[in-house]
Amino acid sequence: MHGTRERGAALYVALFALLIFVAMTVSMVMVSLANAREREASMQRAARRYLAEAGISDAIVALSSGASGEIASAGSPVSFGAGDYYVTVTDNGDSTFTIDSTGTVGSAARRMRCVARDISGGVFDHAMFAGNEDADPTYSLELGGSGGQADNVGGDIYAGGDINVTGDATATGTLRAGGVIHGATGEEGVNEPIPDIAAKNYEVNHDIDVAQQFRDGSPSYLADELGGDAWQLPEANPAHIFRLNPSDRSSEYVSTTKDDYFLEDPYEAVSSSSALSAEVVTRLTFSGVGGEPGPSSNDKVFFVDGNLWLHNRRLFSLSLMHRSGGIRVTFVVKGNVYISDNLLLENAVEDGIAFIAIEDAAVPDSGNIYFGDATFGTLERMDTFLYAENNFFDSNLSASGSTNIQVNGIMSAGNQVAIQRDYDATRHTRLELNYDRRIADGALVLPGLPTQSQGSNRRTMQIVSVHEVEAQ
Repeated sequence: MHGTRERGAALYVALFALLIFVAMTVSMVMVSLANAREREASMQRAARRYLAEAGISDAIVALSSGASGEIASAGSPVSFGAGDYYVTVTDNGDSTFTIDSTGTVGSAARRMRCVARDISGGVFDHAMFAGNEDADPTYSLELGGSGGQADNVGGDIYAGGDINVTGDATATGTLRAGGVIHGATGEEGVNEPIPDIAAKNYEVNHDIDVAQQFRDGSPSYLADELGGDAWQLPEANPAHIFRLNPSDRSSEYVSTTKDDYFLEDPYEAVSSSSALSAEVVTRLTFSGVGGEPGPSSNDKVFFVDGNLWLHNRRLFSLSLMHRSGGIRVTFVVKGNVYISDNLLLENAVEDGIAFIAIEDAAVPDSGNIYFGDATFGTLERMDTFLYAENNFFDSNLSASGSTNIQVNGIMSAGNQVAIQRDYDATRHTRLELNYDRRIADGALVLPGLPTQSQGSNRRTMQIVSVHEVEAQ
């Protein structure tokens, strides 16, 4: 009996040990299963984020190509791997976009929100642009005036320094500044890209070398109703719209370093009308267009190694004579551009003209646009796109005559727009700048412009922020 009791006790111990072992095994299996579920949940949660981030990437690509950025929908998402995603995009109207991307695995979802900025605009998406390339900490773009003489800019403005709006001046677009905006609201601490003029290599990449035409195109030194004696080219030459170093204006350009080319057509009637009407003023015609002799000079880049003047003592205005299909030209000037006469378009839908002043490394005073009549102050209106690699300067805009200046186009500078238009304590020359957005919209394509987005809807997107929001 004693042996039987011992064997019974041993059996109980063995059963108890087995139960403990089974319990431990079950516990380990349960822990393992819990860990596996946790890992699976963690992996699915990460996958949802990755899917949402993939949606953001797709949206950025779509926005860069000019599309809305919207991808699929909640009811019909994009399948990817073990899950799917869809993206909604809100255009905030200030060059920023809010991108909401939702990634789903199983029955759960995660949403990532990205704010991205379109930084592709550059000079041709602004009415006025001053890049402040020299990083002058004191630079401020000034708008002012009171009452009827107050400045008005109808379009976006960018300055790489400060913007100072005083008096009754107004700007109907968005103001962006690398520094501080005084007297108005806008975006501060913004850095806009400046066109890489050197990369355009205009000395090689042009259609008509004006200086070469005057060397090789059989010029004649002639007197003309336009004023003085000057070198002129035959009417069939594309560069016939320039006169070189006219004698009646030598006192004005005597201090310039390079040759001086005056934009004026000796083969068209000279009109002294002061009316701001393109049909009654002195016209510019282009070779090979609308029955004019010579090869076509439309849709061409004219390269001027020297200074270019819009200044004549016998007339007030020039106009671009319209032809069927439009006239589109770009003048690139390796020197300075001096503007004191009006330049008008006959057709503001199809025609366009741009002036680009670029630096000459050998001439410190180059790459600038001088705006206004240094003697009479008669400049009133310019229908053109103006870009100076260096600066915009005024030439006596507040002296007798110029009480109002209207620009229908853009005024842009890689460095500074420095037109000081306060003559004394009581007088301010009003600047009315009406932004012509045809280039930005692709409605007008001018040859050789320093922008990668011309004539297209491509954008350069910059991510401002990314964070998770609650999935709805």
